[in-house]
Amino acid sequence: MTRVEIPEDSLFGLANLPYGVFSAPGASPRVGVRVADTVVDLTVVDPVFATSSMNPFMAQGHARWVEVREQILDLVAGEIPDAAVHPVDSVTMHMPFEVADYVDFYASEHHASNLGRLFRPNSEPLMPNWKHLPVGYHGRAGTVVPSGTGIVRPTGQRKGEDVPTFGESRRLDIEAEVGFVVGTPSPLGSTVGVDDFDERVFGVVLVNDWSARDIQAWEYVPLGPFLGKSFATSISPWVVPLLALEAARVATPLQDPEPLPYLREKNPWGLDLSMEIAWNGQVVSRPPYREMYWSPAQMLAHMTVNGASSRTGDLFASGTVSGPDKDQRGAFIELTWGGKEPVTVNGEPRTFLEDGDEVAISATAPGPSGTRIGFGEVSGRVLPAR
Repeated sequence: MTRVEIPEDSLFGLANLPYGVFSAPGASPRVGVRVADTVVDLTVVDPVFATSSMNPFMAQGHARWVEVREQILDLVAGEIPDAAVHPVDSVTMHMPFEVADYVDFYASEHHASNLGRLFRPNSEPLMPNWKHLPVGYHGRAGTVVPSGTGIVRPTGQRKGEDVPTFGESRRLDIEAEVGFVVGTPSPLGSTVGVDDFDERVFGVVLVNDWSARDIQAWEYVPLGPFLGKSFATSISPWVVPLLALEAARVATPLQDPEPLPYLREKNPWGLDLSMEIAWNGQVVSRPPYREMYWSPAQMLAHMTVNGASSRTGDLFASGTVSGPDKDQRGAFIELTWGGKEPVTVNGEPRTFLEDGDEVAISATAPGPSGTRIGFGEVSGRVLPAR
């Protein structure tokens, strides 16, 4: 039997307990929980975890999520069977859940305003609808990949002088985002209100929504993102349960004008996540999620207000997280101002991503009693076009 030792400063202590899918050498994937620097096999708690996806567990609903969290706390407080405890650096991490649908929002006023100034310099930065609804688009669930997956440089049409050209993207970018995972589904024809969020959403992951800016710039009018976004979206391996993030809730910025009734929360809340973006090992930006204009609950309410169903495993992401300062911008198109203001990375001036570059996004949040909660990281390395 093993007793897991948890250092006082661990980002994966009892206040966190994130879920993921792992495999030990020679074993099949199953669901585990991270405790300090170990992964505990949760099949010792319930056979529902003896599978390569969290979906069956998440579908059991909020009451079961609360119950299992208490069971895990009891388990970790005592001795655990040796075969169920694995050093985190000895296991392989996999996709934590099956992505049913993927929606990406555009919820940062700082990011949207910056891109408005870049793309429409002689117009108002925000479009007229932006402060009335959480703008978003539907992405591709099939190209959501786990952290560590290589990202092949995409090819497509790019704007030319008279006619478009075709070739590999020359302006490959990242978007540092926060993703929310639906656990309890809602049927077609129903809506999910802002007050129903906690019953519906299981947890939170980090997201890198890779973006080919030159392909995007040519295609996005009049229907919006398509090939410039759909080639790859990376997520972190650990799903931090919403139950662990009560201490991280903060008020959203003042929403003016007041949203329509279906988007009104008594106390609109965001999360006080401190994010870091490392480009080839060097931290180049620290976006603060607490600056996001639209709340997670408002995003889900808007996503379903037309009667669209939601399913277990649905992933909806915040869109690029950016703050008011230059070193808080969550995309390289912002950070380098469209490539006109290079940043220095390991002694070299850089604008967009080159083959071989690696980007890692990490985050922490406040926990109870002065603790910190970790999300791990989502990383990916750029591979040459095929």
